[in-house]
Amino acid sequence: MGSFFTTVFATLVTVPIIGYFIVFVIAKQMTKKHRKAVHIALDFSTVLFILSVHYLIVTIWDFSLFWLILILMIVMAILSLLLQYKLNEEVDLKKVFRGFWRFNFLLFFSAYIILICVGIFLSVTRSIS
Repeated sequence: MGSFFTTVFATLVTVPIIGYFIVFVIAKQMTKKHRKAVHIALDFSTVLFILSVHYLIVTIWDFSLFWLILILMIVMAILSLLLQYKLNEEVDLKKVFRGFWRFNFLLFFSAYIILICVGIFLSVTRSIS
């Protein structure tokens, strides 16, 4: 039973888009609202994309940059907080966290796509030479 969960987790981290679609379908059935289902799926799959980017970096270059990913996220959280304060003169932590988390989705989704392309390119060039 433990190996089943390990396999499912490994699949979701390797291909986080599957996790996005699974959560989206479930959320769509439960909420009956497309936009809300998209937001729920984005929020859930952000963690999968962060982990996926980490493991892609480890797979491609054989070293971990997880510490750098965490520092980048902390800096982005601080910048989100400062931006919210400068724009509104007050801080709504719910809005700050939501913006920070959605920006993380965009950043790590983009990094995932780029790393997949880099990984394929490097794999092909290594196998040719």
